[in-house]
Amino acid sequence: MTEPFSAAALRETVTGPVLEPGDDGYDAEVVSFNLNLPLRPALAVGVTSVADVQAAVRFAARHRMPVAVRASGHQAAKDVRGAVLINTSRMDGVRIDAPNRRARVEAGVLWAAAVAAAAEHGLAPMSGSAPTVSAIGYTLGGGQSPVFGRSEGYAADHVHLVEIVTADGQLRQVTADSDPDLFWAVRGGKGNMGVVTAIEFDLFPVTEFYGGGLHFAGERMADVLRVWRTWAPSLPEQATTSVAVLRYPPVPDLPEPLRGAFVLHVRYSYLGEAAEGERLLAPIRAVAEPLIDGVRTLPYTQNALIHLDPPGPEAFFDRTTTLREFTPEVLEALIGFAGPDSGNPLLGLEIRALGGALDREPAVPNAVPSRGIPYMMWGLGVGGQDQADLLGSWLDRMVETFAPWVFDERRMVNFLSKDQATTAAQVRLAYGAERYDRLARIKRRVDPDNVFRLNHNVEPA
Repeated sequence: MTEPFSAAALRETVTGPVLEPGDDGYDAEVVSFNLNLPLRPALAVGVTSVADVQAAVRFAARHRMPVAVRASGHQAAKDVRGAVLINTSRMDGVRIDAPNRRARVEAGVLWAAAVAAAAEHGLAPMSGSAPTVSAIGYTLGGGQSPVFGRSEGYAADHVHLVEIVTADGQLRQVTADSDPDLFWAVRGGKGNMGVVTAIEFDLFPVTEFYGGGLHFAGERMADVLRVWRTWAPSLPEQATTSVAVLRYPPVPDLPEPLRGAFVLHVRYSYLGEAAEGERLLAPIRAVAEPLIDGVRTLPYTQNALIHLDPPGPEAFFDRTTTLREFTPEVLEALIGFAGPDSGNPLLGLEIRALGGALDREPAVPNAVPSRGIPYMMWGLGVGGQDQADLLGSWLDRMVETFAPWVFDERRMVNFLSKDQATTAAQVRLAYGAERYDRLARIKRRVDPDNVFRLNHNVEPA
């Protein structure tokens, strides 16, 4: 049973704000990127330092309260009522070690800031598709870069040091040498082991790339995908691609060809000479005239133009699954599920072609569970709770439709929705049994009471 707590006692030891429901500033402190998943913790702590994090964790442990962590709020896995929510967004320090091509980022740093800081030195991090995502949260879940992924692997593969506050309130500097098991577990185990306050990772000598996106009329979806399904596996590891079937809303901030349109968006990047990147893309460009051709040489600071993810919070529902192959039968199922005559109300259905270095174990292994998966599929429905049944049923139908071609039950942890991996058995499937069991043993050592359980939870062994 949770013992009564006094927020005043925590305020005496924390520099940042400590807020309860009803306090001024509480709503802004706890806002989630998914407006359908409001966060209403018992306490929201806006930490400004490692000492603040330690105080908040010790307070929660003393009062037997679970701890949730929010940086950008892009992924919410569980209801946080009764919890202490640690908002790390004020911990926004970035340090670039240009000679060694490394960066150190604190817990609240978003990719936009890390990319900008590295670019000043002619370097680039393995950032994701959205610049508003937390660099640390993304990396702890693996981190699949739409530019570097197939040539360099997961972002988690390139971490050298993790600073983490564990359930006992202790700050640990963790490396492959100092604590090999915990270092393995944190990189891929998401937030299950504690509050990560900083990480150090590799940067790459890249200032630009050839890439962007091609928007085709949705009616040409089958024609383009018929080529894409054999073209994507033929690409060298320096090239990365994904596709998204999109039904854009009729909103004025979209350009006229896309406003209210049904389209197929082919995303593409190539790390190499632009002429070679253009040559590789030629089979896709030859299928049909795109509505918009946004593929060109881009500075790495504009890598968000590949996916064009929404910049601000939305009310949405989502699901993820995998594919072991993209055969003509899969294409036929995709056309039936999301094609022009499907009546599908989802905003988007995305397929990412993986492979390359994403399949290979790094020099220092980690807990990332998705190696070897050829394709990741993600569905997104935008709407409020009044559309929950409609959109949820279509997302469930997506998983069911493509179940005959699922690779296995492992998943990209960063793409799991609140409605997936909700039990220990399901989380074990998402990680794979052997990996989950090792995570559970390590969790028993660093968080035996499962203080960090408001996630896709690995329970202590």
